Parts: sequence; C-alpha cells; structure tokens
Amino acid sequence: MKNIRNFCIIAHIDHGKSTLADRLLEITHTVEQREMETRVLDSMELEKEKGITIKSHAIQLDYEHNGEKYVLNLLDTPGHVDFSYEVSRAIASCEGALLVVDATQGVQAQTISNLYLAISNDLEIIPVLNKIDMESAMIDTVEEQIVDLLGCTKEEILHISARTGEGVPQLLQTIIERIPAPEGDPDAPLQALIFDSVYNSFRGIIGYFRVMNGSIKQGDKVKFFNTGKEYEADEVGILKIKMIPRKEVQTGDVGYIISGIKTVSEVKVGDTITTVARPCQEAIAGFEEVKPMVFAGLYPVDTDGYEDLRAALEKLQLNDASLTFEPESSLALGFGFRCGFLGLLHMEIVQERLFREFDCDVITTVPNVSYIVYTTQGEETEVHNPSGLPPATLIDRIEEPYIRAQVISKAEYFGTIMKLCLDKRGVLLNQHFLTSDRVELTFKMPLSEIVFDFYDKLKSVSRGYASFDYHLTGYERADLVKLDVLLNGEPVDALSSLIHRDHSYTFGRRMCEKLKELIPRQQFEIAIQAAIGSKIIARETVKAVRKDVTAKCYGGDITRKRKLLEKQKKGKRRMRQIGNVEVPQSAFMAVLKLD
Repeated sequence: MKNIRNFCIIAHIDHGKSTLADRLLEITHTVEQREMETRVLDSMELEKEKGITIKSHAIQLDYEHNGEKYVLNLLDTPGHVDFSYEVSRAIASCEGALLVVDATQGVQAQTISNLYLAISNDLEIIPVLNKIDMESAMIDTVEEQIVDLLGCTKEEILHISARTGEGVPQLLQTIIERIPAPEGDPDAPLQALIFDSVYNSFRGIIGYFRVMNGSIKQGDKVKFFNTGKEYEADEVGILKIKMIPRKEVQTGDVGYIISGIKTVSEVKVGDTITTVARPCQEAIAGFEEVKPMVFAGLYPVDTDGYEDLRAALEKLQLNDASLTFEPESSLALGFGFRCGFLGLLHMEIVQERLFREFDCDVITTVPNVSYIVYTTQGEETEVHNPSGLPPATLIDRIEEPYIRAQVISKAEYFGTIMKLCLDKRGVLLNQHFLTSDRVELTFKMPLSEIVFDFYDKLKSVSRGYASFDYHLTGYERADLVKLDVLLNGEPVDALSSLIHRDHSYTFGRRMCEKLKELIPRQQFEIAIQAAIGSKIIARETVKAVRKDVTAKCYGGDITRKRKLLEKQKKGKRRMRQIGNVEVPQSAFMAVLKLD
C-alpha cells in the first residue's frame, strides 16, 4: 500500500489538464506509442468536438522510481463550472491534487474554486505551471499569483510544458515524494466508495470504486450499504485504457466491479460497497448531494417516446450523477420530465448525449430556477415552473435564489463587466486587484439572471479573458410576475416564464416579435399576445394566408365582389374557431436566444 498514490488534476478550463494526462500516460508507457492520440482520456465524441472534458476519467499508471515499483491512480477532471460536481467526486477519492495554472493566462476563477474544494478535503496540493514553452508565457507574474494564492515558496512550483513533455518526469517524482500513500486497514471489513458508474448493454451496470478499507475479491458476495441490495462480484479489476480483470483489488486502490445489475436505481454514486460475510458498521461519509441550478422540461417529440426517454435518462444519470429528473406533464407537450442541471452548458450536453447515445429527440422548455412562494394562508411551496404557481390573489410574496459570483478579469474590462453585472440586477460586494492588471470582482446576483446568456455575454465583453465562478447563498424577496404567452387567446404553458417586473414589458414585446417570425402563416389570423395576469402588455398578429377570391370578377357591380369577400370572411371566422396553432420546436429554442 505504501507504493500507491491517488491524485487528480484540477485547473480552470483550457489550462492543459488533458494534455498533461496524455504526457503522463506516454512517459509511464500506459499507452503504446502507436495507440497514442491527442486527449486519449476524452473518450466521448462530444468531448473531442468541443475540446472540453465533460467526465472525470480514472486510469492506473505503473511507474518505477529508485528501483521500486509504484502504482499511480490518476483522475483527469473537467474544468468548466457546470461540471464542478465531477471535480468534487474526484477529489473525494484522492489524497493529492495537481493544481495546473496556465502561464499565459494566470490564476482564474475555476482554479480558485477547485483549489478550495481540494483544501477542504485535506489534499496535498502540488502547484504546476504549464505552457512555459509559449512566447506569451508570463512566468514571473503567474508564479507570484500562485505564491499569493497557496502561500508556498517559488521553489515548490513545478515548471512544465504538457505539449512538449518538458518537466513532466520531474513532476512524476514529485508526486511520489509529496503525495501521501493512502491510509486504510487492509484487515478491516470491506469499505469501498462508488465514485462513478456506467451502463453497458451486455454486462449491466459497471461501478467504479475506491477501496478505503479491506479488499474485494472476485466471487465475493457484496452488499450496497444505502440500498441494502446484495450481489455477487462476477468480475473485479483495475482501470487502464481498457478494464483489466484481477483476482483481488486491495486497500487504497481504484477499480471496477461487474455484478450483472440491470436495475439502474440500485446503483447510487456515493454509496458504500461492503461484503455480506463481514459488513462494515457505517457508510463512508463526506459525499455531498448535488444542487441543481437550472431547471427545464424535457419532452419527447413523439408522445409514444415517453418510456424510452425515461430509460435513456436513467442510464445517463448513472454516468452523470449531477443530472436530476422527475415526471411532469404539460398541456401543450404531453408527458415529459422536469430536469435539474448545473448550468446551461450542462443542459446542452445532456440534450446532445440523449440524441447521440440513446437516439432520443427531445423538446426543451425555457430553462428557469426554483422559487419559494409564500401564500396568504402562510403556506410555503417550492415552484420550479410558472404553471405551478398558485393564483395571483393567493400569493403573499415570492423569494428567488441569490448567488455570490466571482469574476476575475484583466483590469481594462473592469467597466464593461461592471455594467453587465449591474444590468443583471447585481450588487458589487468587493473588488480586489490580484496584480497590477488583474482584478477580482465579487457580486451578489439573482441566479435567474445568469441562467440564460450571462456567461456568453461575459466572454464577449471581455474578449474571452474573464473567468466566472459562483455558489448559492440563499433566497431573497423579489418582485416577480408570471408572463404568459397567448396564441389566439390560449396560453402556451411551455413558453410562460417568471420574470422581474422591470424586465417584463421589454421581454414580452421581444418574445411576441420573435414568435411572429417563427410561427408559420395559417389559413386564419393568429394573435400572439404577452400577458401578465389578465393585462395584455404586447401583441403581434400573424396575417392569414388569403386566396384572391375576387380575381374572377373583372368589372361588374361591386356587390358581386362584396358577396365573395363576405363569404370568405365567414369561412375564415369558422376556421379560426376550429383551427389550432402548431408551435414549431425552433420557437421554443429561439426564446433562449432572444438577443
């Protein structure tokens, strides 16, 4: 056990985590040269296309140092704020972390928040300065930032280039010297923490675990602590690029278990595995529940696809524990699911994965956050979507979630970022110059203001330099109204939203204008209205497609034309009563991109 090291790589997005993982795999000969490709661990097509890591990836490396053989268990983590739950799970199963900082960009918001996560779990931190081979590298400046952040000395910071491999062998030696070996009792009853799982259509559910105490052997009868279910360990082993079966996985090691589990709900990330013969007394603590930030409805395009969508979501949830969902129904869209996501990028990735991996085409409703509504009777309810609101006469007050947002940027973008945050109802709490040209701004903002397009706007006003991180602080009272969209007097509940009173008029008007462009013309006139309660605040009309019924009257009395027009008018009126308006999928998506 003294020769095992468990560590993860944490950093801001695009600071070179996956490239560093590639070099470590190459130097330890875990991957043959002919199988080597860029970003080996990013196994999903989506990850390669977008150039981001979505999933944490565990892999075991064998390394020889001073004549002794060491086993290194590496976890490569995502850098985007929307996948921070993956990072927290990786950190829970490690003893050390490599904090990678880009020498061309310096310390950024996600660097700091991931660092705090690691420190709160008592991990040994090794600061690593990456991309030192770049011409734009500001090595001295960034070194000072790391020293300020960690309180370490400059000598402790390792200089590497993950692209060329410079400095990586020294990094491997430092990992062995500075990261402690795992602590645990090999003779105690088995305690193993499940940190991830994946669905395989041939073998059932495969669980990835880290053994804290004891050991697990092939053929053992095991029990999952929280669900109480018992299984036989058909196969256990370790994780290389492929899964390698072993007779036994011992204390401190990371491995996988296949036990032919078919029911998705029986495997929970964060659960503890123990043996039936010698069960442990308590589950492993310290695994936090996920807090979804953004809620949206997912509905199958074809109503018959409801059960397929449920099965797809359950299988996806195994691999992405931060996704939460519950059934709901809508007048316009039929039966579907109300899903909780960690952010808009997470929502987009889930939608894309449902389509690619499970062939599920879905309609997504307008994303929103959860509000707490207090009624005049003194009751308190949590509302996720506007259709769940009590009648306006019964509402005493509505409270919305607030966040503490941290923006780090170059000083020259100070003014534009400040304006953007204040426009989003933000309040500046603190400003702190990290160096002469880098500033850290802390704002208090409503969560609902950042779920739409805040991140994209922040990137564009700062030319991609600003980095953003946030956490929930609590709920505060807000002046919110329910904005309904009516088509020919009928409300479309999938398009209704809860919005601040000050923004409701402009939002309602823009929504009507956008829908007018997107809804195809029918044989009858369609009125598109935005309303707050019974008060109409905006209206647009989609004109009817009309046939020229008077074309055959060339000359003659006007009453002949009048008669034909009146006849057409009656037909249009009757058609309006029985005709229904189809809202295209593009209309639901366009509401998200109103700007």
